[in-house]
Amino acid sequence: MLNYGGQGLKNRIALLITIFLLLGGILAVAYYYFVPNTSVVPAFSEDKLNLVIGGNVISSKDNVKIKDGEILLPFSIVKEYIDKNIYWDSTSKKVTVTTKDRVIRMRTESLQALVNNKPVNLKLSVSVEKDVVFIPIEFLSDFYKIQVKHIKENNVVVIDYAATSKQIAEPTRKSVAVRSGTSIRYPVIKRIAMEQKPEERALRVFEETDKWYKVRTADGSIGYVEKKSVSVKTVTEQGAPPEEPKSNAWKPAKGKISVTWEMMYEGVADVSKLKKIDGIDVVSPTWFQVANEKGDLINRAVPKYMDWAHKNGYKVWAMLTNDFGDTKMTHKLLNSTDARENLIRQILAFASLYKLDGINIDFENINIQDKDALTQFVREITPFLREQGLVVSMCVSPMDGSENWSLCYDRKSIGESVDYVMLMAYDQSWPSFGPNAQLSWVEKNMKKVMEQVPKEKLILGVPFYSRLWKEETDKSGKKKTSYAKSLSIEAALKTIKENKASVKWEEASGQFYAEYKKDGISYKFWLEDKSSIELKASLVHKYQLAGAAVWSANFGEEAAWKSLAANLKGIGNYDEWAQKNANRKYSLD
Repeated sequence: MLNYGGQGLKNRIALLITIFLLLGGILAVAYYYFVPNTSVVPAFSEDKLNLVIGGNVISSKDNVKIKDGEILLPFSIVKEYIDKNIYWDSTSKKVTVTTKDRVIRMRTESLQALVNNKPVNLKLSVSVEKDVVFIPIEFLSDFYKIQVKHIKENNVVVIDYAATSKQIAEPTRKSVAVRSGTSIRYPVIKRIAMEQKPEERALRVFEETDKWYKVRTADGSIGYVEKKSVSVKTVTEQGAPPEEPKSNAWKPAKGKISVTWEMMYEGVADVSKLKKIDGIDVVSPTWFQVANEKGDLINRAVPKYMDWAHKNGYKVWAMLTNDFGDTKMTHKLLNSTDARENLIRQILAFASLYKLDGINIDFENINIQDKDALTQFVREITPFLREQGLVVSMCVSPMDGSENWSLCYDRKSIGESVDYVMLMAYDQSWPSFGPNAQLSWVEKNMKKVMEQVPKEKLILGVPFYSRLWKEETDKSGKKKTSYAKSLSIEAALKTIKENKASVKWEEASGQFYAEYKKDGISYKFWLEDKSSIELKASLVHKYQLAGAAVWSANFGEEAAWKSLAANLKGIGNYDEWAQKNANRKYSLD
C-alpha cells in the first residue's frame, strides 16, 4: 500500500486548486470577451424631451421643447450647432438670421416674421422664458437646409442637415444588436430584426471604426453595430440641396477690375469739366455717411455725376461710411438691430433712386469689441443689396496696425458675404514717420489677407498720394519728426523739382525716397508715382487678384493713370509682366 505522506497530498491539492483557478480565470476572460452582454438599457434619459442632431445626442443646460405641436430650440443650441451667425438683440427683442440671399427677422410675441422685409406668418413666435430665448426651428428649416422631426414614441427631436446622399445599413442576420458602445460588452439599446419593415430596420450610418458603425435607428436612438452583422449602401436623397452657386459678381469685359475712389465730400463744382480716365471700370464716390446712432444717413449724391459716369461707361459703386471720428456712435449703431435696419432701408432707397451699380462699405476706426457686430451688419446688408442687383464690396485694413484700424475686421466672414474685399494697403507708418506703402510691406500684408479671403475676391487698394514729413531740431538739439501734409502725385513731383530734392530709388520699397531742406527744416517723403503704382499693380497679376483700387482720383496724374491702365488692362499675366520688365531701371523722367 502506497503512502504519499501528508505533505505530498497537500501539494497535489494546492496544484488542483491552482488549475481550477486558472481554468476559472480563463473561462471568465473568455466569457467577458466572447459572450455578448444581453442587458437592455434605454437610449435616452426618459424624463425629458431629447435632441439628436445628425449622429449626436445633444446635451445642454437649455432643453428643446414642444409647444402647440411646434418644436422650439434654445437660441444657444441653434448658435452652437446650426448657425453660428444667428443674432439676438435683447434690446429690440429681435432674432436675425442671415443667409447668402435672405435676411429673416423675428420679434418676440409676434406671429409675423420678415423675410427680406416681406411679411411671413408664423405658427409660433420667438419667446423668452427665464432668460432663455426659444426659436421656432421648423419655420427656419428651409433657410437652414435642415430636416426636423419629432419622434413621439421615443420622446426625441431629430434634426438632419440636408445632404446629397447618405449611408444606410441593414441587418444581414436575423437579429442585430445596437449597443451603447463599440464592444459586445456594452448593453443593448435596440434590436433590429430582418423581418421588420424596411423603414424600421434601416440604420443611418454616421461614423465607422475598424469593426463598428455608429448608427441612428428609425426611432432616433444613437448606438453602434458590428460591421459584420450589417450591409451598407449609399442612398441618394430626394430633394437634396443644390450645390452653392459660384460667384456671379460683375467682372469687366477686359483685364482686371480697375476702381478709383472719388473724394466728393463737398460735391462737384462742375460736372462738365470732368475728364474720362481710360482704363478705369468703376468709380466710387464718397456719397453716403452715417449721421447718427439711429442709422440716419448724410447724402452727398450728385445725380449729374451719376449720369456723367454712366455716359462714359463707368460702373458706380457709391461709398457708404461711418463717422471715422466717433467710435461711440458707431458702437451704438452697430449694436442696435433697429438702427441697422434703418440704415439699410435708406441705402436701398438711395441706390434705387440714383440707379447705382454697387455699394462700397468703408467702416473704419471700429472698437475691437464691435468686431462681430460689424460682421453682422455686413451679413444683413449684403442680401438686400444683391436683391437689387448691386455689387457689394467692403474695405478692410492691412493686418499690421492698431486695434481699431486692423483687428476690428473678421476678414474671413466678410469675404464669405460680399462680392469683393478691398485691401487698403497704405498708411503703413501712420501716424509715425515712415513710408506710406512700401512694396514689400504691401505684398506681405496682401498674402496675409489672402489666407482669409479668396484671391478672386480681393482688390488691392493702392495710394495715389505721398505723406510729407518734416524734421525739426529744438533748442536742446533734439530732433522731432512730424507729419506736414499729404501730396498728390503732381504736387509731389513739383515739390521735388522746386526744392531740388535729392532722390534715390529704393529697391525694397519700390519707391523713390526724396529729401530736401527749407528754412532750416528737413523734409522727407517716399514718392508714389507711375513707377510705384506699376510695381503694386504687378502684384495683382502675381497673385491673380480680382483687381486694384486707387485712393483717390483727386490725387492722380496722367502718367500714373496710364501706368495703371497698361498693367491692369494690357498685361495678361505675371510672366508677361516680368519678361517685359526684366531689365527695367526706374527714373523720374
